[in-house]
Amino acid sequence: MSLWPLFLNNQGRIIHKWKHYFPSYERHFSRYVNRPVVFLEIGCGEGGSLQMWKQYLGPLATIIGIDVRAECANFEEDQIHIRIGDQSDTGFLASVLAEFGAPDIVLDDGSHVMEHVSATFQFLYPRMVRDGVYFVEDLHTAYWEEYSGGYKRPGSFIEHCKDMIDELNAEHTRGAVPESDFSRGTLSMHFYDSCAVFEKGRTGEKFAPQIGTPV
Repeated sequence: MSLWPLFLNNQGRIIHKWKHYFPSYERHFSRYVNRPVVFLEIGCGEGGSLQMWKQYLGPLATIIGIDVRAECANFEEDQIHIRIGDQSDTGFLASVLAEFGAPDIVLDDGSHVMEHVSATFQFLYPRMVRDGVYFVEDLHTAYWEEYSGGYKRPGSFIEHCKDMIDELNAEHTRGAVPESDFSRGTLSMHFYDSCAVFEKGRTGEKFAPQIGTPV
């Protein structure tokens, strides 16, 4: 099942998404279709995206939406659970994880305020399943001052990502960057226009054999 036609044929609640995000969604989420996945979306919008994820991921998926707006509780239906709270409130996030378990997928489409994006990532990412996917969208806001962003502004999530690239390669920095749970537990980082995706996992044994016949 392709995600873009689901979006185009939506007759449920309103969905508001950038078209160029859809190939990235499918690239990273397709392996979870028809599996017992826990999907956590930060920011409920008008409720339509929650319904889209439910339809795309299938009947075994548990879809959780969190938002600060109390009226979003009306979006609950079979498979879709809504919890009202602030994405940067670690106590609230901990209560969501205690109720539903570690998420397989986190999609941050929340406030887009840099402090919130970073705080949410720092809390949730280590607590996901070992092979989970963390997807942050609308990161063009990292360049906008009204979201505490700006080009090369310290504290923006984009600048944080640049540091995490070094952290991912900590093993090769000759001590300049210490290895961490992030470097040991992150398989890959992917960057698209306005999106960053982190895939958890372990690289496995690293070696570089030479194979062939010497000349």
